[in-house]
Parts: sequence; structure tokens; C-alpha cells
Amino acid sequence: MNKTLITLLLIAATVPAVQAQDRIYRCGNEYTNNAQQAKERGCKLVEGGNVTVVQGTRPASAAAPATSGGGAAATSSATSPATAPRVSNNEQKSRDSDARAILESELRKAETRHAELLKEYNNGAPERNALDLRNPQRYTERTAELKASVARSESDIAGIKREIARLPAPAAPTN
Repeated sequence: MNKTLITLLLIAATVPAVQAQDRIYRCGNEYTNNAQQAKERGCKLVEGGNVTVVQGTRPASAAAPATSGGGAAATSSATSPATAPRVSNNEQKSRDSDARAILESELRKAETRHAELLKEYNNGAPERNALDLRNPQRYTERTAELKASVARSESDIAGIKREIARLPAPAAPTN
């Protein structure tokens, strides 16, 4: 009995040592477990859980070193990387034209569907069918579903119009 008790006490004493982790400090976007370095840089102690930091590699285009202030080097997100494949001007115009045609087709379908929903919704008073006459709660639920469908349809139409507005203006026909 004593041997079992001593064994259990030894196991219990070693578990916290195994689970213990060095103190982790956060210095901006960097982490360290070096207390002296953290004190010099004015880092804050991270509490409340384990921290796993995986070192990543820098992209080849990020040749500029990071500033000491902890901020990232300014880059323009509008420019494409030098390694990106180039597309001819005519091919890009063709792609834009195709995209516009697809979006306009989707817009027509969405507007047609919206008109059908509005007709069925009938300003909040859809026609009652046989099931609705027997179950008034079903009619209320169907009306609410139609209202939600109309709102979703309006949102879809607005989204398609925004996408069309983002495309470059269509090329004027040349004579």
C-alpha cells in the first residue's frame, strides 16, 4: 500500500514539471521566451494558454527588410507580382466583355425571378391556397418566407449591379 502511495505521489510531483512551459513574451508581432530580451524591448507577458509560433518564409518579392518599429514594409496591393503571367490588351478586353455578358445575363434572370416573387408576394397578401385555408399558421409562415425571398432577391440584384459597375466600361464600337 505504501509503495503504491509513494508511486502516485512521485507521478503527481512530476506532472507539473512536464507540463510547465517557459514564460512567453509578446513584442509587437513577435514572441520570445528570453526574459532579458523581453525586458529590454518592453515586451508583455502572454498569459492564459500555450503559444505555438511557426516560423514562416518570406516571399521572394519581399526583399526589403522589416523596419525596427515592428511595422511591415509598405507594399502596393494593386500591383501584380512580376512573375504573374501577362495578358494581352485584346485578351483582357475579351475577358471583360465575357464577364459583363455573364453578369448581365445573371441580372436579367435575377430581375425576372424578383418580378415573379413580387407578384406572388402581392404586397404581403399572397393568394391563399387550400392548405393555407386549413392551416392559417402555414399561410403566415409562407408569407414570411416570401418576404425573405423578396429581400434576398433585391440583395442579389444589388450585388450583381455592383459587380457590373466594377468592370471597365464597355469598349465603344469603332467605325
